[in-house]
Amino acid sequence: MVKIAGSKKLKRQMAPLFWGIARKEKRFVVTVKPGTHKKNYSIPTAVLLRDKMKIVSTLREAKSVIYAGKVTIDGVKRKSLHHGIGLMDVVELDGISDSYRLVPKDGTILTPIKINTDEKNKKIVKVTGKTSMKGGKTQIKFHDGRTLISDELLDVNDSCVLQVPEQKILEVIKLEKNTKILITRGINAGKTGEIKEIKEGTFVLTKRIVTTIDDKLIEIPIRLVIAVGKDKPVMQIR
Repeated sequence: MVKIAGSKKLKRQMAPLFWGIARKEKRFVVTVKPGTHKKNYSIPTAVLLRDKMKIVSTLREAKSVIYAGKVTIDGVKRKSLHHGIGLMDVVELDGISDSYRLVPKDGTILTPIKINTDEKNKKIVKVTGKTSMKGGKTQIKFHDGRTLISDELLDVNDSCVLQVPEQKILEVIKLEKNTKILITRGINAGKTGEIKEIKEGTFVLTKRIVTTIDDKLIEIPIRLVIAVGKDKPVMQIR
């Protein structure tokens, strides 16, 4: 039988800090397998349930819940301990009425927050790439690994409100002056601001935005923000 490449475990000392795991209890922890989100910016399903949400207390209990198909991510049941859950993903659990969205908060890049039930089938996704196709269509790539063929007029770094799991674009949020943004990484992760100016990149500096955070005017690389609304966030992000 063919063996799937890649290790299924990771030394705890090497795990990202935002996983919130105890470093010295055991030597290894389950890791993220290749999938939707980048490995360094996602958290395995088992670790999310046990260490972040504390819905289960052991890996054995996590396995029982996940293998039974009781975990739904963005409207799709996931039965892998190693499935990477990342920015703006919505988590539902059978037997629990609450739904959760993973967002940056208080300097931590991924924290589950409770959301309103009517928002569980929606998420904000950031456009990270696009390719022109025949017939005037465009293939759009989003930050969570999704791709979608559409005739919407979008630019890289714009955001969309997506209906999941159908992958239907409900609204487009342009990254432009006066748009509300959410900082996704760094010491200001989880803070929101309004775009005052967009500065084009140079040979030395990447493209960046100017915004106000805690009454201070700062510049931040555009890769570290996601547009979340025009006048206010279009959905719950804190």
